[in-house]
Order: sequence, then C-alpha cells, then structure tokens
Amino acid sequence: VKPGPANQSYGIDVAKLAGLPPPVIRRARRLLESFEWQSAQNQTNTTQLPLFDAPAEMQIDESPAEPNTIHPAIEQLNEINPDELTPRAALDALYQLKALLDDQNLT
Repeated sequence: VKPGPANQSYGIDVAKLAGLPPPVIRRARRLLESFEWQSAQNQTNTTQLPLFDAPAEMQIDESPAEPNTIHPAIEQLNEINPDELTPRAALDALYQLKALLDDQNLT
C-alpha cells in the first residue's frame, strides 16, 4: 500500500453488495462523478457539494410504526412450544408460518 490517492474506488460497489438502498447508491455515484469532474478541472473545493442535503427520493420515513401491531406469523410463533412438538407437527407448523408470510409477500 502506498500513500496518496487511489486511481479507482470500489466503495460504491461494496455498498451495493452490502445492500444499501438504490437511491443511496445513485446519489453516491452522482457525488463521485462531481468529485471526479472537479479533480479533472483542478477544482478541489468540495465545500459546495451538498453532501448532507438528501434529495426527496432519499428521505427516510421516520413515522413510527403502528404500536400493538403484531404480524400473524409472530403471534402463531409465540403460541408454539417447540419442546412439545413431534417432528411432523414442527414441520406442519413451519409450513403454516411460511404460508402466512407468502400470503403477505414477505418471503
């Protein structure tokens, strides 16, 4: 490893592989392009880039989830005592839980 800037950055690719939301990846690519353009123009003033002004597409909905709302699969899971299930009953319970999730497209 040598000191100094790298000629290639893989941070955005790593972020994409880590599962960051697509709007975050798009914004990072736009910022990277701005940095690269400024570097090519020998304009290294990054203070004018709106790094922390997220566009509307990236705003996170911080409204609280409805309290006391429990998914039916969780309710059913809470009622199961695994120590009392036979292997067949455990398999049936698993299929029932999966069906609850499939009904709501959560799988």
